[in-house]
Amino acid sequence: MDKKELIRKAIEAQQKAYVPYSKFKVGAALVTEEGDVYTGCNIEIASYSPTICAERTAIFKAISEGAKKIKTIAVVGDSDFTYPCGVCRQVIREFGKDATIIVANSEEDYKEYKLEDLLPYSFGPEDLEKNNQE
Repeated sequence: MDKKELIRKAIEAQQKAYVPYSKFKVGAALVTEEGDVYTGCNIEIASYSPTICAERTAIFKAISEGAKKIKTIAVVGDSDFTYPCGVCRQVIREFGKDATIIVANSEEDYKEYKLEDLLPYSFGPEDLEKNNQE
């Protein structure tokens, strides 16, 4: 799937956001290493703590359907270049250490990053594996 099509799917997902409190809609679309596409939107709850970001919605949908790794994720939001929050960056790290992250305002206006650019010196599964080998 090309970048523009992935961004288009994220924009479509953004329209499904449930954001009665913040009114800040975010959509995400990802491609797994197998080539499958999953989308997600942010979903707010009145007490905020159980709220989930668009990125995690898409990732958890993919993982719950049997995907093991994400290859690329596109994120669109209601502000100029909405980036994944810290929690979402860590979840991306778990399932896509080498993932490409696209933040976009439109199909024509986007920026592309490797996860390492947005989450340097990250902690991941291999850090726990080192500890378990002792």
